[in-house]
Amino acid sequence: MNTAIEGIESWLTDMDGVLVHENEPIPGAADLLQGWRDQGLNYLVLTNNSIYTPRDLAARLASSGLEIPEENIWTSALATAAFIADQQKTARVYCIGEAGLTTALHEAGVILTDTDPDFVVLGETRTYSFEAITKAIRLIMDGARFISTNPDATGPSLEGVLPATGAIAALISKATGRVPYVVGKPNPMMFRSAMNRIQAHSESTGMIGDRMDTDIIAGMEAGLRTFLVLSGITHRGDIARFPFRPNFVMDSVQDLLS
Repeated sequence: MNTAIEGIESWLTDMDGVLVHENEPIPGAADLLQGWRDQGLNYLVLTNNSIYTPRDLAARLASSGLEIPEENIWTSALATAAFIADQQKTARVYCIGEAGLTTALHEAGVILTDTDPDFVVLGETRTYSFEAITKAIRLIMDGARFISTNPDATGPSLEGVLPATGAIAALISKATGRVPYVVGKPNPMMFRSAMNRIQAHSESTGMIGDRMDTDIIAGMEAGLRTFLVLSGITHRGDIARFPFRPNFVMDSVQDLLS
């Protein structure tokens, strides 16, 4: 057995750059997932993307050749909905986001409204409107608490970079003087909520990611055993720039099979 994974009973793994790259499966990803299933290990695939529902993402992954049930996918939208439900039962929320976020909030028992909400929740969307942003600003200034699903400032598209949740949050913060509570990575809250979902314990959970500044730091702060893969955004030479280190560095998830 690979000594790096001894004692690990549950796994959290990032999706893009770890299991898939530009909709192509990374070598070893399918075998790793099948191995977890064969061993009866709990696992969740994590993403900061709040646009899509787990069902949408499961279909996307299936088209890439990876069979991952929707119940094994944990998004920043689900983590945000769980956080709000824990903070306040039947919370009233004004939401800027798409189906992944609105569905998660509904399923958590949240009331979606633009009248006297307890929270303004900002998520990813391809259709930010000035009207919706203005409404959010006014509601926050009237006392609604400001929450964001993730801090990513930009996102990709076929035409080039798009402004993402972090950029819109900065606009709202500038107008209101309020900084949002960000639930997604690198907040370790994202990992803690995922572990609660699968009843995992930090001392026996491994986290696989391709980013030092989100996956690895959040995994470290959540007390997990961290595995950095170099199949995504991070190169080996980048690691030295950070004051913290992953427990293990691998070329890809293929190395976990040996």
